[in-house]
Amino acid sequence: MLSSQESKTGMQTLKSFAKSIKFKYQEDKIIEQVLAHICKTYTQHYSKDKYQATEFIIDAGHGKGFCIGNVLKYAQRYGKKGSHEDHKKDLLKIIHYAIIALFIHNKEGVSNDQG
Repeated sequence: MLSSQESKTGMQTLKSFAKSIKFKYQEDKIIEQVLAHICKTYTQHYSKDKYQATEFIIDAGHGKGFCIGNVLKYAQRYGKKGSHEDHKKDLLKIIHYAIIALFIHNKEGVSNDQG
């Protein structure tokens, strides 16, 4: 596992490298949109009292299935409900739930590797 300083240094190197890339699909801008969406969820009703419902679901051992289920739900719904902006929000939710699933996956891998 990387130390906090190593992680910061690695991220700075990555950001510097990313600035030199001419992204074909505006991935740099889209990642910023994803981060803004995720930050917004921490200020909305989803995180009242500083706990998100997802945390309780993960703690109960159902997190990965919950996240993958939500990825599927929003993927199925994409383009069928609301405006073009609503469709974009569905894609951002897919990415956010996939990130949470990846967090759970990584956490399980560390536990399995140490256990």
